Amino acid sequence: MIHPDAARPDLAATLHPLAQALIEAELPVLTAHGLSMWGYVVLSALDDGPVRTQAALADQVSADKTRIITTLDRLQASGLISREPDPRDRRVRLLSITPAGRTVRASAQAEIQANEEHLLALLSPADRSGFLRALRAFAALSRDEMNKALQPGTQHRA
Repeated sequence: MIHPDAARPDLAATLHPLAQALIEAELPVLTAHGLSMWGYVVLSALDDGPVRTQAALADQVSADKTRIITTLDRLQASGLISREPDPRDRRVRLLSITPAGRTVRASAQAEIQANEEHLLALLSPADRSGFLRALRAFAALSRDEMNKALQPGTQHRA
């Protein structure tokens, strides 16, 4: 039996143009706030709380741990993050967002989301709600959970 959604395009093929358009719309906003895309990603990750090592942060944001150092250097030089020695292990640097970093991140996010409202307004209220609910559900999955769900023959949570 053919699945009723068999004629739909693949998720990646459907989401890629949307993701590209969203990134293109974010870039001028981030530039106006003095941020790169990676800088914004790092500030957003650190807004959830300090991270114990640069390697852990790189893993958390799916960045190359050697390339993220330049981003961290720029953010620190701009006063948006701090890298302080861990009192428990002086070899480790605790990465934290500063109050200035939190302000810049929040301002950029507010402008990005205000722009996104124009796109979301193209959807009916029910479609908008369902779309955002589905995105949140996928975003809540760990990378391991996503990878497991994409493997044939695995159990999927409902």
